[in-house]
Amino acid sequence: MTKGLTPSQTVGPFYFGTLVTAYRQDLAPPNVAGERVEIVLSLHDAEGVAVPDGVFEIWQANSHGRYNHPDDRRNLPLDAGFEGFGRVSTWRDGSSRFSTVKPGRVPWPGGGMQAPHVNVSIFARGLLNRLATRLYFDGDPANAEDPVLQMIEPARRATLLAKRDGKGAWFLPIHLGGPNETVFFDC
Repeated sequence: MTKGLTPSQTVGPFYFGTLVTAYRQDLAPPNVAGERVEIVLSLHDAEGVAVPDGVFEIWQANSHGRYNHPDDRRNLPLDAGFEGFGRVSTWRDGSSRFSTVKPGRVPWPGGGMQAPHVNVSIFARGLLNRLATRLYFDGDPANAEDPVLQMIEPARRATLLAKRDGKGAWFLPIHLGGPNETVFFDC
C-alpha cells in the first residue's frame, strides 16, 4: 500500500484562534527614519464582497532600502526597532491598517533597482495556501522602471498601485478573483 501526502485543508478555526490576535500593525517606532505612511488594505472576494475574517501580513525594507534580515548585508543603515514585518486581521468591512514608513528602493537580482514597494501576504477562508502580492505607491517615478511591474500586463498593473486619499493614507483593495482580481505571485 502506497501512502500519499495528507490532503490540504483550508485555513481553519485553529488558525484564526491563534493568529488573529497576534496584531502587529505599527511597524515604525518614533525614532525610525523616513516618511511616515498609513497603509489601508481591503480584502474582497470575486464578487467584490468584503472578507471580514482574513489576515494580511506585510514585509518591507526600511526607508534606506534595507531589509531587517540576515541575508541583506548591504552597507545601509538599519533602524533600531524596525523589523519591517506586520500582521493584522481584517475588520468587518474587510479592511486593515498599518502604520509604517515608505520603503526605500531595493536591488533587483538581475540588476537595476525596484521601486518602493511592500510585500503583502493574504490568508483567508477557502485558501489552501497564502497568496502573495505587492503594494506600489501610485505616482512614484521609480514605478516606470520597476522590473516586476514591467513583467505585468499594463492593464493589470493598477491592481498593485495604492492610491493616496485626501488625508495621506495609501489605499489598496485586494480582490481574490473576478474582473478586478489582484495580480498574485508564485512564492
